[in-house]
Amino acid sequence: MALFRWVPGTTPEQVAAVDRALGELPGRIAGLREYRTGPDAGLAPGAWDYAVVADFDDADGWRAYTVHPDHTRVIDTLIRPLVAERAAIQYDGGAAS
Repeated sequence: MALFRWVPGTTPEQVAAVDRALGELPGRIAGLREYRTGPDAGLAPGAWDYAVVADFDDADGWRAYTVHPDHTRVIDTLIRPLVAERAAIQYDGGAAS
């Protein structure tokens, strides 16, 4: 999961371009099963602007994704120019608690 705070002046069109580009990656990167993305619903103050939740087949799928040229292109051209802050976590949603 990654959370983003956008720089001031980020437009809805720029965020839509991020959504579109990320939406194409599960079909291009082996091991990346699914993305769930979207802006904050605006229900509480202080929340992050945008979230990305990605599901992978396994840890090796995640590792391959992080360096895949299609993923790094989206980061470099669409996301990085908009990011004021980023937080991330990798967790095993199938692990027993």
